[in-house]
Amino acid sequence: MFAPPVNRAMKVLDRAFFHRTIPTAAARIFKNQDIARCRTELDRTHDALKNRISPVRPDPDDARARKGGKCLLLRPEIVPSDRTTWSTKLQELEQSGTIGVIPYPLHLDYDYFTYQEITAAIIPPPEKANDDELPTGFTQTGHVAHLNLRERYLPYKHLIGEVLVDKTPLITTVINKLDDVGSDNAYRTFQYEVLHGPDDMNVTVNEQGCTFKFDFATVYWNTRLHTEHERLCSLFNAGDAVCDVMAGVGPFAIPAGKKRCFVYANDLNPESHKYLVDNIKTNKVGHFVRPFSTDGRDFIRSATADLLTTAHSVSIFPKPQKRPASAPRPTSPPKPLTTLVQPRIFAHYIMNLPASALTFLPSFIGLYSHIPDLPASQIRKLFAPHTDVQLPMIHVHCFSTKSDDNVAETKSICAEISRQLGYEITPETKDVLVHDVRDVAPKKRMFCASFRLPEEVAFREV
Repeated sequence: MFAPPVNRAMKVLDRAFFHRTIPTAAARIFKNQDIARCRTELDRTHDALKNRISPVRPDPDDARARKGGKCLLLRPEIVPSDRTTWSTKLQELEQSGTIGVIPYPLHLDYDYFTYQEITAAIIPPPEKANDDELPTGFTQTGHVAHLNLRERYLPYKHLIGEVLVDKTPLITTVINKLDDVGSDNAYRTFQYEVLHGPDDMNVTVNEQGCTFKFDFATVYWNTRLHTEHERLCSLFNAGDAVCDVMAGVGPFAIPAGKKRCFVYANDLNPESHKYLVDNIKTNKVGHFVRPFSTDGRDFIRSATADLLTTAHSVSIFPKPQKRPASAPRPTSPPKPLTTLVQPRIFAHYIMNLPASALTFLPSFIGLYSHIPDLPASQIRKLFAPHTDVQLPMIHVHCFSTKSDDNVAETKSICAEISRQLGYEITPETKDVLVHDVRDVAPKKRMFCASFRLPEEVAFREV
C-alpha cells in the first residue's frame, strides 16, 4: 500500500510520477490538549499508523486546519464506516466525544519514498533469485558517494546517481569506480566516471577529531577503514615514536600527532605528500609530525637511523586563559606543564599497503646492525634490561582469503611473514596478533598482522 508506483521504462527521472493517494482513516481530535493522550492510548492499542511519517496531521477539513485542528492517522485496516473494524478503545474515545473517526486521503510524493524504494520501482528485479540485489551500498567521502556498480545496473547508472543525491544529505557528487585498486597502481588511485553532480573531488573529511582535505581523484582514502585507524591509534601513547611508512594523507599520522606522538610520516605519491603537509598545518601537529616522500623500503631504514641520531623535544604549555582587556599582561613567559622528549627508537611501524606491504618486511632485516656511526653494540644498550625500551611493534596490512574462523588465514599470514624475515613467526609467538579488518570481496579479506620485531632479525649481520 505504501510502495511507490512502478515504471520500468523510465530513462529520465520523473519525480512527479512518484505520487499516490492512499485512502486511510484518521481520528479527528476535537481538542488539541487531547492529542498527546489520544496518541499514547491509540499507540498502546496499535490503532495508530506505524510508519516513518508522523501520524499527527492537519485536519483534512481546511476550515478546521486553519484553526489548528489535528487528527491522528490510523492503521489501514480501520474503516470509518465499519465500527466492527474499530478497537474497543477507539470506540470509547469516539463515544466520549474526544475524537471522530473520519476518512483521510493520505497523499505521498517523491519526497516520502526512500532511495531503495525509488530504485526498486525503476530497475527491473533480478531474473534469478541469486542474482545481484539492488545497489544500496556506497562509500561516502566528504560530499562524494562512491559506487561499485555491477554490469547489470550500468544502463541505470545516471538514474541511480540522481536519486542517491536526492535522498542522501550532504552528497552532491556520485561516482562509479571503473577499475580495481591494487598492486598494479603504486599510488592506489582509480579511474572513475561521474554519474551525477559536478566533477568535484576536492573533499573534506572529519575523523578522530581531525580534519583532512584532499583531492579524492589523486590520493588514496578509504572511509571504511575509520575503525582500523582508530584501533591502531588507540595503541599509541603520548611520547611514543611512530613510523608510518605508507601514510597517505595522514589518517594514522595526524591523529597520532594529536595524541602527542612523534610521527615520521611517508608516502611515495607526491599528491598524498602535498595533502599530508597541508593536513599537518590544518590540524596544528607540526611539532610532532614530520612528512616525507620516498620509497617505503628506503624510508624504514632512513627514518630509523634519523630517529637514533636526532634530538627533538616539545614543551607542553597550559592553555591561555581569557583575561579582561584591562588586566595587565604577564611579565614572564608561561612555564611548560611538561616537556616530551622524542625517543630514539620507534615504538610502532605502520605499513598500510595491503596489496604488497608484506614484501617490505625484508627492510627490517639488520635494521640496527648498519646504522652509520653507531655500532650495533651501542644500540643494543638501548634495549638493556634496566631500560623500559622494547623492540618495535610492526603493524602490516595484507589481503588473504576468507573463512569463518580465519585460523588458516592467520597461519598463512604468519608463514609469509616468516618467509620474508627469515625467522619463524607463528600465531602462538608472544605479541603476535592477526586482526580481521574488513571484507574486501566475497572471498577476500583485509587483515592487520601485528608482531614485535625479533632481536635476531633487527641485529642480523647482512
